Amino acid sequence: MRLDKYLKVTRIIKRRTVANEACDGGRVSVNGRTVKASYDVKIGDIIEVAFGTKAFRIKVTDIKETTLKSDAQTLYEVIE
Repeated sequence: MRLDKYLKVTRIIKRRTVANEACDGGRVSVNGRTVKASYDVKIGDIIEVAFGTKAFRIKVTDIKETTLKSDAQTLYEVIE
């Protein structure tokens, strides 16, 4: 699954266009490397998203094309 879609499905970022802009703006890194929105997310990847002065790190535990809002947090585990 594309990184921008994963960020939207997990509701880390509300809209896919915003997720796409964050990726292309260099505010999202996977496993320590800045990546584009088209990066293919795999289980076990460590994703870091910079929100202003804060950084949000998660580990991918599952990948689903769609999910309910209540189940979105089961797709990742917060590291910091």
